[in-house]
Amino acid sequence: MAVVIRLSRQGSKKRPFYRIVAADRREKRDGRFLELLGTYNPKASESKTTVAPERLAYWLSKGAQPSETVAKLCQLG
Repeated sequence: MAVVIRLSRQGSKKRPFYRIVAADRREKRDGRFLELLGTYNPKASESKTTVAPERLAYWLSKGAQPSETVAKLCQLG
């Protein structure tokens, strides 16, 4: 099973809110996920990102690949 760390869109029309999740690569964008790692709110006065760093490190150590957007948000390089 290939695991990817990506954003899952929540919220209503024109009011996006994202969850940072670890999910199987074959699942839908907003489908089933393995673990919720954090959130990202681009509509807040300052784009607010919260992440559980120990869980993020755990999934990265297990070989999960972050998406480009998640890598930028979490400053993974």
